[in-house]
Amino acid sequence: MEGSSGVDAGDWFNHREDSNTMSANFALGIVIPTYKRGAIVIDSVRALLSLTTPPTEIVLVDQTERHPAEIESELQALQDAGLVNWLRLPQPSIPHAMNVGLQFAKAEVVLFLDDDIIPDRALVTRHLAAQQRASLVAGMVLQPGEQPESLEPGEQFRFTSDTAADIHEFMGGNFSVRRDMAIALGGFDENFIGAAYRFEAEFAWRYRKLHGLIRYEPGAVIHHLAVSSGGTRAHGHHLRTMNPAHSVGAYYFWLKTRQEGWWREMFLRPFRSIRTRHHLRNPWWIPLSLLAEVRGFLAALALIRRGPRLITLS
Repeated sequence: MEGSSGVDAGDWFNHREDSNTMSANFALGIVIPTYKRGAIVIDSVRALLSLTTPPTEIVLVDQTERHPAEIESELQALQDAGLVNWLRLPQPSIPHAMNVGLQFAKAEVVLFLDDDIIPDRALVTRHLAAQQRASLVAGMVLQPGEQPESLEPGEQFRFTSDTAADIHEFMGGNFSVRRDMAIALGGFDENFIGAAYRFEAEFAWRYRKLHGLIRYEPGAVIHHLAVSSGGTRAHGHHLRTMNPAHSVGAYYFWLKTRQEGWWREMFLRPFRSIRTRHHLRNPWWIPLSLLAEVRGFLAALALIRRGPRLITLS
């Protein structure tokens, strides 16, 4: 891994201003929530600093209790050089980290990214261009081994599609949003605990009610590394746990939004959770997975009774 002296802050800020002036009317900052992925997120930050149009700011919201000394030193060097704003939080929470980053950022448009990515060099340029059309833009997310693909007419949308479209939801690891609009909506509901499953869908639901569909921009590409440790994977694999960290978000989403078919979705979810090859090969996991579903449902009921935890405007 290169030392922080390999990036010159003055050169980056000069290039940043020229690129943004040419590319769009908006300033775009990047927010990266991260948890237990110090070396990986440093690589991601360095890749973002070399984009065709660099961001006006990078806000790193770090929920790791303590990094190894060499990682702490590199992150501090990036902060001291003015290349990142390195924020520390004492407890991991995906929506809380995103709300902190959203409120800290100064740019008009905030691009949220996963911490384990390789960005396409035109990532910021394409998000800025699409922001001229919609205030919430989803980009392409390529998982390991995936390539962009053309979808047939009527085929279910996937975030590997090579065609721009208006869509209903987005993936939390590559989307941009107008900062003031997102804050006015209340930001991200911090009741999505654990793996925060479906927090994006709930934000999209609130967004669509006021602003319409989301714009999908296939030119705004990230390659997701899907690192096996840290991040949401710190909560374990959803097929091999009785922890409700994954299921609670699904039940909370349906109980809160009550969209068409919500009762059916809630009723079928436990059966779908065990209708997998993993459970066919390992049937002793069936009662444990069903226990996770029951615990998730009960936790979601308690969260509904408490009410949403959103950004409050003072």
